[in-house]
Amino acid sequence: MNAGLTLDGLAVALRALRLLATDFGHLPAPAVHLSNIFPNRLELSVYDDLSQFEAWRDALGIAPDAVKHSTQSDGRTRVLRACVEYAGAELALVGFSPVPDPELIGAAA
Repeated sequence: MNAGLTLDGLAVALRALRLLATDFGHLPAPAVHLSNIFPNRLELSVYDDLSQFEAWRDALGIAPDAVKHSTQSDGRTRVLRACVEYAGAELALVGFSPVPDPELIGAAA
């Protein structure tokens, strides 16, 4: 933890958040995370619906090939992650979605 940090120390990330709300207020609301450990980082997370991730990715001008893909929870959760500088802040866009059960997909065919 950064014990000496004041709220003003988060000004870069907070400014970026304010600009996002102004410029992209029409987009789906993500979960927002600020940290006193990484005061210049702003993280936006979306859950379950990766079309929301895509809407944000497109609005922020992040190229599709800049998105990193992984899984977690023993392969049950798909994770998409992309980082970009926005208004002086390091902005991380993260999307989480369940990985479809292959048995259910096969049963539907």
